Amino acid sequence: MDPLELLGHPVRLRVVHALRGDRRLTTAELGDRIPDVSKATLYRHIELLSDGGILEVAEERRVRGAVERHYRLRQDRASISAAQAEQLTTDDHRRGFTAAIAVLAAEFNAYLDRPDADPTADLVGYRQHAIWVSPAELQQLIEGLRAAILPVLANQEAPGRSRYLISPIQFPAE
Repeated sequence: MDPLELLGHPVRLRVVHALRGDRRLTTAELGDRIPDVSKATLYRHIELLSDGGILEVAEERRVRGAVERHYRLRQDRASISAAQAEQLTTDDHRRGFTAAIAVLAAEFNAYLDRPDADPTADLVGYRQHAIWVSPAELQQLIEGLRAAILPVLANQEAPGRSRYLISPIQFPAE
């Protein structure tokens, strides 16, 4: 299965998001983070990601007679390259965008379903802005967003830190 097909499914994309930041999680721990997906479905998607080289087994150990695997994300395989992106068809973009929006909705609903969810205190935002920009101004805006986001991508889980999903989306509206 090619990387676009592997990464273009909402459940698999949620698994990838859960493992970002050099996390190592078992299937059970992934299930705790994605509780609205059945165990059988989650296991199947983890197996596909592993077989496709997007996940790798970081550690195996015996627990009560069974083998428990800790998975980690292969960063070099967990995204679409610029060359691959250039080859995408309009339908490929449509499927990718639909998967990304499905993941956003599922992750947001999972957040709201938590007993401690507090959108105001957690600074939740989902604003949209219509802007007029030239191609050069858009490129400058994208580079500015990257410059703001890149330094915090390497942050590790730590006390006082919460994991946020940030999804910049831009496209011509007219």
